[in-house]
Amino acid sequence: MESWRLVWREGFAPVISTAGLRALREALQADDLRLTQGSTTTPPPLMCVQDWPVEAACALGFCGWQGEDLETVGQVEEFFARVCFEADQRLGEPAACRWFLNWFDDTPRDVMRQELLNEVNLALAERPPIQGIVPLMETRKEQPSENNNEAAAA
Repeated sequence: MESWRLVWREGFAPVISTAGLRALREALQADDLRLTQGSTTTPPPLMCVQDWPVEAACALGFCGWQGEDLETVGQVEEFFARVCFEADQRLGEPAACRWFLNWFDDTPRDVMRQELLNEVNLALAERPPIQGIVPLMETRKEQPSENNNEAAAA
Protein backbone atom coordinates (compact mmCIF):
# COMPACT_ATOMS: atom_id res chain seq x y z
CA MET A 1 0.00 0.00 0.00
CA GLU A 2 1.30 3.47 -0.82
CA SER A 3 2.50 5.52 2.14
CA TRP A 4 0.02 8.35 1.54
CA ARG A 5 -2.87 5.90 1.54
CA LEU A 6 -1.73 4.26 4.79
CA VAL A 7 -1.43 7.67 6.46
CA TRP A 8 -4.89 8.64 5.24
CA ARG A 9 -6.55 5.37 6.33
CA GLU A 10 -4.86 4.91 9.69
CA GLY A 11 -3.94 8.47 10.62
CA PHE A 12 -6.38 11.00 9.21
CA ALA A 13 -9.66 9.28 8.33
CA PRO A 14 -10.27 8.02 11.89
CA VAL A 15 -9.89 11.51 13.41
CA ILE A 16 -11.93 13.48 10.87
CA SER A 17 -15.63 13.74 11.61
CA THR A 18 -18.26 12.26 9.35
CA ALA A 19 -19.39 15.81 8.53
CA GLY A 20 -15.83 16.68 7.53
CA LEU A 21 -15.53 13.63 5.30
CA ARG A 22 -18.88 14.36 3.67
CA ALA A 23 -17.85 17.96 2.96
CA LEU A 24 -14.60 16.74 1.42
CA ARG A 25 -16.45 14.16 -0.66
CA GLU A 26 -18.74 16.83 -2.09
CA ALA A 27 -15.77 19.07 -2.92
CA LEU A 28 -13.92 16.24 -4.64
CA GLN A 29 -16.97 15.22 -6.66
CA ALA A 30 -17.72 18.77 -7.78
CA ASP A 31 -14.09 19.78 -8.34
CA ASP A 32 -14.75 22.65 -5.95
CA LEU A 33 -12.08 25.30 -6.59
CA ARG A 34 -12.07 26.11 -2.87
CA LEU A 35 -10.23 22.80 -2.41
CA THR A 36 -6.64 23.86 -3.04
CA GLN A 37 -3.31 22.12 -3.39
CA GLY A 38 -0.02 23.58 -2.21
CA SER A 39 -1.31 25.58 0.73
CA THR A 40 -3.19 24.96 3.95
CA THR A 41 -5.52 27.93 3.54
CA THR A 42 -6.20 30.96 1.40
CA PRO A 43 -5.35 33.48 2.74
CA PRO A 44 -2.14 31.86 4.00
CA PRO A 45 -1.86 31.12 7.73
CA LEU A 46 0.07 34.25 8.76
CA MET A 47 -0.37 35.96 12.12
CA CYS A 48 -1.66 39.15 10.48
CA VAL A 49 -4.62 37.31 8.88
CA GLN A 50 -5.55 34.84 11.64
CA ASP A 51 -8.98 36.44 12.05
CA TRP A 52 -9.76 36.66 8.32
CA PRO A 53 -12.37 34.34 6.80
CA VAL A 54 -11.08 31.30 4.92
CA GLU A 55 -11.62 31.41 1.14
CA ALA A 56 -10.09 28.02 0.27
CA ALA A 57 -8.24 25.17 1.98
CA CYS A 58 -6.37 21.89 1.47
CA ALA A 59 -8.15 18.57 2.03
CA LEU A 60 -7.61 18.56 5.79
CA GLY A 61 -8.38 22.24 6.21
CA PHE A 62 -11.49 21.80 4.07
CA CYS A 63 -12.77 19.13 6.46
CA GLY A 64 -12.51 21.58 9.36
CA TRP A 65 -13.71 24.61 7.45
CA GLN A 66 -16.76 23.11 5.75
CA GLY A 67 -17.36 20.07 7.96
CA GLU A 68 -16.84 21.63 11.38
CA ASP A 69 -18.07 25.12 10.46
CA LEU A 70 -14.76 26.78 11.25
CA GLU A 71 -14.56 30.25 9.79
CA THR A 72 -11.19 31.93 10.27
CA VAL A 73 -7.70 31.21 9.00
CA GLY A 74 -6.56 30.75 12.61
CA GLN A 75 -9.30 28.22 13.40
CA VAL A 76 -8.61 26.17 10.30
CA GLU A 77 -4.84 26.28 10.87
CA GLU A 78 -5.36 25.06 14.44
CA PHE A 79 -7.58 22.23 13.17
CA PHE A 80 -4.97 21.31 10.56
CA ALA A 81 -2.19 21.20 13.16
CA ARG A 82 -4.31 19.10 15.53
CA VAL A 83 -5.26 16.44 12.96
CA CYS A 84 -1.65 16.25 11.76
CA PHE A 85 -0.47 15.75 15.35
CA GLU A 86 -3.13 13.11 15.97
CA ALA A 87 -2.24 11.27 12.76
CA ASP A 88 1.44 11.25 13.72
CA GLN A 89 0.52 9.89 17.16
CA ARG A 90 -1.72 7.18 15.73
CA LEU A 91 1.02 6.10 13.33
CA GLY A 92 3.81 6.32 15.92
CA GLU A 93 6.07 8.31 13.61
CA PRO A 94 7.00 11.98 13.85
CA ALA A 95 5.85 13.85 10.72
CA ALA A 96 4.14 10.75 9.29
CA CYS A 97 1.47 13.13 8.00
CA ARG A 98 3.97 14.39 5.39
CA TRP A 99 3.40 11.31 3.24
CA PHE A 100 -0.23 12.28 2.69
CA LEU A 101 0.40 16.04 2.53
CA ASN A 102 3.16 15.71 -0.08
CA TRP A 103 1.06 13.34 -2.17
CA PHE A 104 -1.95 15.68 -1.99
CA ASP A 105 0.08 18.73 -3.01
CA ASP A 106 2.18 17.07 -5.73
CA THR A 107 -0.33 14.79 -7.47
CA PRO A 108 -2.10 16.14 -10.58
CA ARG A 109 -5.51 17.44 -9.52
CA ASP A 110 -7.65 15.01 -11.52
CA VAL A 111 -5.70 12.01 -10.22
CA MET A 112 -5.74 13.34 -6.66
CA ARG A 113 -9.49 13.94 -6.80
CA GLN A 114 -10.29 10.42 -8.00
CA GLU A 115 -7.89 8.63 -5.65
CA LEU A 116 -8.86 10.65 -2.59
CA LEU A 117 -12.57 10.39 -3.42
CA ASN A 118 -12.20 6.60 -3.38
CA GLU A 119 -10.54 6.80 0.04
CA VAL A 120 -13.15 9.17 1.45
CA ASN A 121 -15.95 6.91 0.23
CA LEU A 122 -14.23 3.92 1.83
CA ALA A 123 -13.84 5.79 5.14
CA LEU A 124 -17.51 6.80 5.11
CA ALA A 125 -18.63 3.26 4.25
CA GLU A 126 -16.72 1.93 7.26
CA ARG A 127 -18.44 4.33 9.67
CA PRO A 128 -21.28 2.86 11.72
CA PRO A 129 -24.67 4.06 10.49
CA ILE A 130 -26.37 6.75 12.52
CA GLN A 131 -29.58 5.40 13.98
CA GLY A 132 -32.68 7.48 13.37
CA ILE A 133 -34.17 9.35 16.28
CA VAL A 134 -37.27 7.60 17.60
CA PRO A 135 -40.02 10.02 18.60
CA LEU A 136 -40.58 10.11 22.35
CA MET A 137 -44.19 8.92 22.06
CA GLU A 138 -43.10 5.73 20.25
CA THR A 139 -40.62 4.85 23.00
CA ARG A 140 -43.31 5.33 25.64
CA LYS A 141 -45.70 2.99 23.79
CA GLU A 142 -43.07 0.25 23.75
CA GLN A 143 -42.23 0.48 27.46
CA PRO A 144 -44.97 -0.45 29.91
CA SER A 145 -45.46 2.16 32.60
CA GLU A 146 -45.45 1.33 36.31
CA ASN A 147 -49.21 1.91 36.47
CA ASN A 148 -49.85 -0.66 33.71
CA ASN A 149 -47.63 -3.18 35.51
CA GLU A 150 -49.55 -2.68 38.78
CA ALA A 151 -52.90 -3.08 37.00
CA ALA A 152 -51.72 -6.26 35.31
CA ALA A 153 -50.53 -7.68 38.63
CA ALA A 154 -53.89 -7.06 40.36
